[in-house]
Amino acid sequence: MAADQGSEFEHYRKPTRRDEFLKTMNAIVPWAALREVIEPHYPKAGNGRPPIGRERMLRIHFIQHWFDLADLACEEALYDSASLRRSGNRSGSCAHA
Repeated sequence: MAADQGSEFEHYRKPTRRDEFLKTMNAIVPWAALREVIEPHYPKAGNGRPPIGRERMLRIHFIQHWFDLADLACEEALYDSASLRRSGNRSGSCAHA
């Protein structure tokens, strides 16, 4: 379990530079418009594994580029960092990457 998961201390901690950066990016990136642009090209549910939600995948893609993370490193960072989980999870889906 990550050090910041389920911690009572979370309510009292000072926001990090990462928290502030992600908050700023959440405010300025036009998520709804980007979702609409990729919608026609995004896989539909059907045979096999269901696709991850468009907005969630889009946010994870941005996180990978903003923090220069490979796929595996991004998955580990999402498990390890509460601020990245919150940012990658704005669409309301589960935290599993």
